[in-house]
Amino acid sequence: MTAPISTYRLQIRPAFDLAAAAEIADYLRDLGVDWAYLSPLLAAAEGSDHGYDVVDPTIVDPRRGGAEGLARFSAAARDAGLGVLVDIVPNHQGVAVPAENPWWWDVLRHGRGSAHAEAFDIDWEHGGGKVGLPILGSTLRQAVAAGEIEVAPVTAGEADGAEGVARYYDHVLPLADGTAPAAATTDPATVDAVLAAQHWRAAFWRDDATELNYRRFFAVNTLAGVRVDVPAVFEASHVEILRWLREGLADGLRIDHPDGLADPGGYLEQLAEATGGAYVVVEKILEHAATDHAEQLPSWWATAGTTGYDAMAEIDRALIDPAGESRLDELDATLRSADAPASYDEIVREAKRAVADTLQAAEVGRLVRCLPDDVRDELGEDVARDAFAELLTSFSVYRVYPPVGDELVAEAVAAASASRPDLADAIATLAPLVTAGDTELSRRFGQTTGPVMAKGVEDSAFYRYPRLGTLTEVGGDPGVFSLDIAGFHRAQAHRQAMWPHALTALSTHDTKRSEDVRARLSVIAEMPERWSDALGRLRTIASTGDGRLDDLLWQAIVGAWPASPERLRDYAEKASREGGIITTWTDPDEDAEARIAALVDAATSGEARATIEEVVGELTAPGRSNSLAAKLLQLTAPGVPDVYQGTELWDLSLVDPDNRRDVDFAERRELLAKLDGGWHPEIDDSGAAKLLVVSRALRLRRDRPELFTRYAPLPVVGPAAEHAVAFDRGGAVTVATRLPVGLAARGGWGDTVVMVPPGRHTDQLTGRAWDGGAVRLADLLGTYPVALLAAERPTGARPTAQRPTAPEENA
Repeated sequence: MTAPISTYRLQIRPAFDLAAAAEIADYLRDLGVDWAYLSPLLAAAEGSDHGYDVVDPTIVDPRRGGAEGLARFSAAARDAGLGVLVDIVPNHQGVAVPAENPWWWDVLRHGRGSAHAEAFDIDWEHGGGKVGLPILGSTLRQAVAAGEIEVAPVTAGEADGAEGVARYYDHVLPLADGTAPAAATTDPATVDAVLAAQHWRAAFWRDDATELNYRRFFAVNTLAGVRVDVPAVFEASHVEILRWLREGLADGLRIDHPDGLADPGGYLEQLAEATGGAYVVVEKILEHAATDHAEQLPSWWATAGTTGYDAMAEIDRALIDPAGESRLDELDATLRSADAPASYDEIVREAKRAVADTLQAAEVGRLVRCLPDDVRDELGEDVARDAFAELLTSFSVYRVYPPVGDELVAEAVAAASASRPDLADAIATLAPLVTAGDTELSRRFGQTTGPVMAKGVEDSAFYRYPRLGTLTEVGGDPGVFSLDIAGFHRAQAHRQAMWPHALTALSTHDTKRSEDVRARLSVIAEMPERWSDALGRLRTIASTGDGRLDDLLWQAIVGAWPASPERLRDYAEKASREGGIITTWTDPDEDAEARIAALVDAATSGEARATIEEVVGELTAPGRSNSLAAKLLQLTAPGVPDVYQGTELWDLSLVDPDNRRDVDFAERRELLAKLDGGWHPEIDDSGAAKLLVVSRALRLRRDRPELFTRYAPLPVVGPAAEHAVAFDRGGAVTVATRLPVGLAARGGWGDTVVMVPPGRHTDQLTGRAWDGGAVRLADLLGTYPVALLAAERPTGARPTAQRPTAPEENA
């Protein structure tokens, strides 16, 4: 199996399709990229910019270029010497518009008799043989009585194969064969009679806890779970994907959300067999990243590793000043409301329990139905539901993989019992059942812990605990403030030993803030008093009424500045509704949202704008130092570094869809050509200094892989030693500045030196040569806050072009 040296993620969508991607293959080569990494390509819902709502797994999305576009892109990639990694979505399909998804349409039309009934994870018994569709704005009785539902014969071109349809505003559903009326009608008696004969049942959207009977992606009703654990379903849903690998159109796969699958390890084994052991990485979040107790990726999985959120957490925290923690804790204490949880752990517990009781109530109900009859009768449905919700809330990781993980289950049982002593006996009854081998209950419990974690932590708690925005990032634990240099080195040595071909990331399509926003916000830890003062002034100008939400929004504004009012309004709406404290997605509070909008409006003019620009002026230079440091660490540390589209220049993006904006590749081509012409840029608004770091690091890894064969920390000695992190990869030496504000306050590097291995080395950023031994950082880092030294080749040595090969046991 051939592994990439580096990747570059491209978001393929109608506005930037495969033909457009083919046009920049030569730019990616010139940048130094080894593999192009594409977002999902299978046919997705109309209007989808992300592609994770696949509606037909048998074809490449025509709106993204279709099969011809993929062939054209692959040819261009090959001509540029690039491999191809493609993101796939085995867990779910998009069903928002049933007519777009031929499998789902057929299931709704034919019910259990459909050729695709086995493809979707439907609890037919609970639905009385029907698929529950909570899509109505009122009860079914009310909708029918109001004439809102029409049943009619199918019109030309409206649906494939169905004789008739039911229409409810924008929703169009197929009628079972032989049940269509002779003419369109909204007559309640006729509609009632027709609907009673269908294989689906429409219901009030607020009743999804009881009406929904198919597994979803998290809490998204329009993404229905797919049963790839069934061999025939795996084959049908992967036929096109396997063609790409078989015909050389792609070289590897990125697996979205493996935690949602019934048996992730089994799926990966099946995929490895079907692909002949192609390169595969998994989008797996490892909880407690950047700590000595971090969750470990199952070593027996057939994968090269994760997509890199764990590396992101390590790098971010290595550049955060631990001295700022106590002051930011004090600030948070003054901001939180009297009834708000004080600690992050309490925030998480409250948020996860709310998710288990609401957004995941349908899934918890299914767990209760999976209990043996005698256990369910003994506990009673209400107690069983309560105990399951508490146990799910207490899990510290996304899921466990029986028979491994008994200790984590025991920890969750202990925590849940301590939190709810009244449920201790019920929880003790459930505990052995949820890990009892290969049972439906144990499988479904494993599929439910992840959504409770994701919705409770990433999509709720992260928006309720803003003490430092850098920390509330996917894959990281905001309760872990910083990582010392020794801890950073331990983490990299572990990755080199265990997962050398896993991806590493700093920005992705899923990150809450781009790498450069986080790098700027990290500076706040070095000047917490300054931020506290500025925030106080800003809150007197405009406030949402919730101190923590104010902190979150003002940090986002400062981090992304300059940003258009539209971008900031979109972020503020999403962040406040996700947090769910003063407004929510399901029940927006008009007064609260008016205050939120007023805060954003205030930021763009007058006194607030002046304060923002004053603070940004202080954060920008050290933030850019952090950005360059983080990027060089990521690009040269163990693992396969991924560059998210456009982030080779400064990128001040917020959460999606903000981070999927158009990328100006013409600008990047022009700047790269200037760099290759000998230009040494300043660290300015152009972002060319970051492009210099990215291109030189990527090229060195690609062109001289023999310099990246090990990981060895390098000593930094002297009065400012804590402000540098340095390591040797086997001939490539990385030196990066950390805590730049503190470094400036102490007057610079002074006599601090880094111990460079023997021999002559050339800095890839400045072209200056250095001999091994004690190198003064004041000299080495005089131009840029980072340096990348490459050992000169021995006289007569030939360039090395060998690609890395992943070990067979993790193939």
